[in-house]
Amino acid sequence: MSTVQDQYDAYPYPERNPAEEKSRLVTGSPSHPVEIDHFLFGGQRDWSRPFRALVAGGGTGDALIQMAQILTSAGKPYEITYLDLSASARKVAEERAKVRGLMNIRFETGSLLNAADYGRFDYIDCCGVLHHLPHPQEGFNALAKALTPEGGIGLMVYAPYGRSGVYPLQEAFGTVLQGSPKERLKSARQIFDRLPDAHPFKRNSVVVDHEQGDAGFYDLLLHSQDRPYAIRDLLHTLDEAGLAMTGSPQAYAYDPAPFLPDRRMLAGLDAITRMELAEKLRGTIKVHVLYAVPTGRAEGRVAAPTPGQVPHFKGGNAARIAQTVARKGVLPVTMSGERIEIPVSGAVVSILRHVDGRKTLAEIAALERLDPVGFAALWNGFSADLARYGLLYYSRLLR
Repeated sequence: MSTVQDQYDAYPYPERNPAEEKSRLVTGSPSHPVEIDHFLFGGQRDWSRPFRALVAGGGTGDALIQMAQILTSAGKPYEITYLDLSASARKVAEERAKVRGLMNIRFETGSLLNAADYGRFDYIDCCGVLHHLPHPQEGFNALAKALTPEGGIGLMVYAPYGRSGVYPLQEAFGTVLQGSPKERLKSARQIFDRLPDAHPFKRNSVVVDHEQGDAGFYDLLLHSQDRPYAIRDLLHTLDEAGLAMTGSPQAYAYDPAPFLPDRRMLAGLDAITRMELAEKLRGTIKVHVLYAVPTGRAEGRVAAPTPGQVPHFKGGNAARIAQTVARKGVLPVTMSGERIEIPVSGAVVSILRHVDGRKTLAEIAALERLDPVGFAALWNGFSADLARYGLLYYSRLLR
């Protein structure tokens, strides 16, 4: 019987070619430094202080490379510890860092269950790992113990409803397939090609990992340990570990209101029940991405649009956003196959051209000759709308 370590040694995940580091930087959530600042440090972290981070279950290095490159480009001090069980995955991550000339990275081969043995960290990334542990709660507990009191975690775990069809196939393949990872993969592909088009998995348009090469197919459909979390279960697991959620770059997905003909239907429902309802109504959430901090330390951890904050657009292209809004009067967004149009006041378009990741809101207001009250009236609603979709964050990283 192949082990999880055998799998990742045979098929390091995700598949990455170190040579491509010369032409592109893979970015995403969690663990972009601007996003970390927004959700964990109120957008006010002093980046002149060294940033100590752990990438727990680092795989082929996406989170590691993203953090190290962005902090290097910004000229900020950091020390990142990479930790993973797979020697093959570590080799890819090391080569990617070498191609970029990134420094101050400590590579370790080991289990995230021993995270605290490597020190205490301002930030821990754990993306796509905890749901593969035999006893996931032990992993959550171990990471919580490795945080500094003011630190925080960015994590991604699988969600059940958006992965419809995945788990029956995992169980079926587990029943009939034997041998090495390569032998199992070959047979699984032969079976997959014979599945009817009406199979729930083949009708699931939001899961495409199996189309991303052998490693993606194996990780999705042949993994021997894979436990998805509904949002209520995930928040309970965090609580058991002494952690509390601060926010998510996909906050819009946990709002049931767009599906209801009358918001009064939500009367009396607590926040977790509303999130749970949205997850069931939406049906397409395949992963939960969120940030968490030690329980009792969540107050003030998420940035708000105050005068001293520095806004950043995801992707950094404020000019393109401004042109789109000026032309259409709305900002069109596609999220997990959903097309959304965010209404934007024409008065906001002029403000957008000043958003460069360096100017504070107070400085932008002054350039527009707006008093604080007038500026807030124009900006704050727009800011809240974009933040819900993970399109706008606050950070002083580039100051």
